[in-house]
Amino acid sequence: MFKPISSDHFDTPKTEFRPGPAPQLLWIEIKDLVIDQSYQRDIGKRGAANIRQIAENFDWSKFAPVIVAPIEGGQYAVVDGQHRTTAALLRCLEKVPCQVVQADRAQQAAAFAAVNGSITKTTAQQLYYARLTAGHPECAALQEVLAAAGVEIVKTNLVLSKMRVGQTHSVGALLRCLREYGSATLITSLQCITQTADGNAGFLRASIIEGICEVLHKNRRWCEAGDALLRAMDELSFPDMWEEVTGGREQTFPGTASRLVAELVTAHLTKALGSTSRHGSTAGQHIVAA
Repeated sequence: MFKPISSDHFDTPKTEFRPGPAPQLLWIEIKDLVIDQSYQRDIGKRGAANIRQIAENFDWSKFAPVIVAPIEGGQYAVVDGQHRTTAALLRCLEKVPCQVVQADRAQQAAAFAAVNGSITKTTAQQLYYARLTAGHPECAALQEVLAAAGVEIVKTNLVLSKMRVGQTHSVGALLRCLREYGSATLITSLQCITQTADGNAGFLRASIIEGICEVLHKNRRWCEAGDALLRAMDELSFPDMWEEVTGGREQTFPGTASRLVAELVTAHLTKALGSTSRHGSTAGQHIVAA
């Protein structure tokens, strides 16, 4: 689905429009590009990792033009794009596409601050949908799990009180659980949340998903108990459990929270379904909603 770019919901800018000289788009030799150390940052550990990632997966369709400004001697100061230019050099490329802006040193520094300080951060959810659209196998596999469990990854960051049944932000936890526990266990774990009580809106949280997955992975008889598992989980109050996990604190370490969730779910299911061995059959069967 496509939609046109629209300014309908925005106010008209109040400031005077002074965009400066129009930029040029040129292919410039990397040997003519330089870094102004008065405002540019050094390449640190994270920057070096980013450069390696770009170089290993180099693709022109993912390479935004480097923003540069002309300086004396026929060279150009890099305003934005040091990392991707370095990655291009690692691939033995001689030229990169550049957007050439007319700016003195102060304007270059101001542009650097604006470009790097005004970036709209991409959320994990947005990256997931981008990779899904691009055909990423793991994201495609997760999407099949979510469809089977009636779960949706929301694209925007909603407060938990605004979440509807089946909605979650927890992309990272879902991908980790899919890798570690497999699709059947993950589907059943998600159903234990969304198909019990009133759907437990707002409780598809990373620590809860991971805790339940761990319990059902270790206790295969519970995982394969079908409706009996749902009836047992229906008696578990997720708000009360979360209150016990957090102790009223606004923040809890994720590892601690998932461990406490696992302990509480294990105690509840042991009482409801009876104890089971740590190891059991290896093939789980998810619950089919009526």
